[in-house]
Amino acid sequence: MWKVGDLVVRPSYGRDVCFVITRVDLEAGTVELKGLDVRLVADAPFSDLMLITEDDFTDYRRAQAKIEQDTIRLVQLRRQADRDKNNYRSERSRHPYDFFERPGRVLHLDGDGTYLEKCIQTYRRLGVRAVGKNLDESTIAERIPDLLEQYAPDILVITGHDSVMRKQRGESEVMHVGNYRNSEHFVRAVRAARKYERSLDELVIFAGACQSHYEALLDAGANFASSPDRIMIHALDPVFVAEKVAFTPIGETIDIYAVVQSTITGTEGLGGLESRGKYRMGLPRSRY
Repeated sequence: MWKVGDLVVRPSYGRDVCFVITRVDLEAGTVELKGLDVRLVADAPFSDLMLITEDDFTDYRRAQAKIEQDTIRLVQLRRQADRDKNNYRSERSRHPYDFFERPGRVLHLDGDGTYLEKCIQTYRRLGVRAVGKNLDESTIAERIPDLLEQYAPDILVITGHDSVMRKQRGESEVMHVGNYRNSEHFVRAVRAARKYERSLDELVIFAGACQSHYEALLDAGANFASSPDRIMIHALDPVFVAEKVAFTPIGETIDIYAVVQSTITGTEGLGGLESRGKYRMGLPRSRY
């Protein structure tokens, strides 16, 4: 019998995503699943579950680690190329003062504590100043004003879990925000943030999770959102979006294509609007 904590794949979805069972409904013959690496919570029947073997799970984790490491390496290479393109080194060599860097600050609100911890670790690896809070998706909107006042971020990330309800998959139903597990909560949170700061350039917002209502999130005031094609996004995709914003110079418009290319999922899972970067240089560097 299935139990909470079992690691499974779904044959109907090609067995390419690993889930953990978070709830079992014996009467309905269904379980609630949470993606290990994708921001999805979904219900599934017992008949569409298969336990993943220990060897297959080892291979899965190894493959996921490689995907994440390759993406981080590409981000680091891109950032170095940006530095070289903008002649930061030559500017330093010609000037008697030593410059210092001030990338944008991130406030990351996440409905999943495990994902949040992984995201914070990745922010640190990428040199992004970030504070994270684990909040249930339904409570984020009410907490937004106080958190923005307390942390004064340049970039706000609002994410967690989401999905299109399985029984509501027609085109007209997909466009109704009420047919999503958490999109309505994300929309309310974005609107609350925009009441606090209306300018899309003063506060850059990423919002959404797997299969989220992309159009509604942008209409609510998000700069970047998921998911244009209603597909699953990787747990770290919001980090890679925030990193690109944090390290794009304040005087430049963020290259939207470069933002999406910095993610694991790509244009089917994420998109957004033209926005200004949050990276600043300063001088002189303090001796203290």
